[in-house]
Amino acid sequence: MSANPPGRAHLGEIELDIEIAGLEHQLAQAKAKRQQLTSHSHPPLLKPFSSTLTSPNHFLLLLSDSALPLGSFAFSSGLESYLAHQKSVFYQPASFAAFLPLSISSYASTTLPFVLAAHRDPSLPNLAALDDVLDASIVCTVGRRASVAQGRALLSIWERSFAECVAAGGGGGGGGDEDDRGGAEALRGFSVLLRKSTATTAGSSSSAQREPVVVYGRGKAAGGCGDDPPAVAAHLAPLFGVICALVGLGLEQAAYVFMLGHVKALVSAAVRAGMFGPYQAQKTLASETVQGLITAMIEREWHTRVEEAGQNLPVMDLWVGRHEALYSRIFNS
Repeated sequence: MSANPPGRAHLGEIELDIEIAGLEHQLAQAKAKRQQLTSHSHPPLLKPFSSTLTSPNHFLLLLSDSALPLGSFAFSSGLESYLAHQKSVFYQPASFAAFLPLSISSYASTTLPFVLAAHRDPSLPNLAALDDVLDASIVCTVGRRASVAQGRALLSIWERSFAECVAAGGGGGGGGDEDDRGGAEALRGFSVLLRKSTATTAGSSSSAQREPVVVYGRGKAAGGCGDDPPAVAAHLAPLFGVICALVGLGLEQAAYVFMLGHVKALVSAAVRAGMFGPYQAQKTLASETVQGLITAMIEREWHTRVEEAGQNLPVMDLWVGRHEALYSRIFNS
């Protein structure tokens, strides 16, 4: 028998090509449908931060952390003295709800303007000037000692922990690189002034031990031993403002974290004083009352000049100052 005619073989090839094309089209449609289903069930992940090293959100959490070693746990900001005097003098039950707004208002009026002013201008001359004004405006010796202790602790945290990380990331993201470098230089210069002041104070103390002299002030004008007064004291508020500016926190964020830190320290002191337990402490911190108080204090002090800052509740200075007269105590202030 003879082979198939050439025309019939050609038609068979054409039919196969058409069948293959149809199958390929169906395969493409199936792949497209699968891709569409996959994209809906697994949306693409978005990167949460532009920079994980210098993100202001990261430093916001660090500065608001209760584990930040400022030594705040050692101070009750007058709460322990308030409890003792309410019981022994006024014979009334102590109420943390009554003490909290008084303490927040007092703390804001005396320190918050310095945080805001330091954040707005984190230069060394302004930082040293703010520190000097705050040192002069604090009347209570116990309160001054607590402010200086926490300020020096914060400066140590910056030098030992934060400075290298911020420098490695090229700044905190709040301002330009030039501003960040200027703020870092301000803290380095301030630290040098503090070390000189500490050495001067130590030398003056040694001289005073060799030759007892009654001194009622600082420097020659005060009738002291002839040494100049310390250049800086390192109070917490202005240093906190400068460091917040360096790590990229906004002005309102810096003010809120500063005030929240005070509230957290008060609540922690109340728990250790046996006023309430940890669950009530968290309820207090999460309450709208605390949020409203902090916001109201920031709004009240937003335009307050440091020359106008001061104690608006003298009874707070009495409570803090009388703390050292307590027969027994568990806090430093």
